[in-house]
Amino acid sequence: MDDKHMQIGEVAARTELSLRTIRHYEETGLVTPSARSQGGFRLYTETDVTRLMVIRRMKPLGFSLDQMRDLLDATDRLDNEPGLDTGEREALLKRVREYEQAATEQVDKLRVQLARAEDFAETLRTRLHQSAPAGS
Repeated sequence: MDDKHMQIGEVAARTELSLRTIRHYEETGLVTPSARSQGGFRLYTETDVTRLMVIRRMKPLGFSLDQMRDLLDATDRLDNEPGLDTGEREALLKRVREYEQAATEQVDKLRVQLARAEDFAETLRTRLHQSAPAGS
């Protein structure tokens, strides 16, 4: 792991999340700064940035904070508990698979919505072109 620490402003720029959103995710227990500076400023690592990016990617797919917390718990345990017995590991992998399936289903729904939105925008462009005065 990279030991370089970043302040919240740099993390916000890297993740394209607002300071307020990052603080909210801290308050709800989704992410915890890895350290604090002597002045009390939040300090984050690459691991924290990676965690925030997972949260950022889940949000537009409609996952709740509890679902985000559950997935992060499962992946944290898979990554950080090498002594898991086979049953625990399989249960955690099953949870991650369920989130992958839910994400895939939501992406498919969003693709349909996007196609409809693109069709609508094209309809408006066509309408404008047909209604434009000659010579413009």
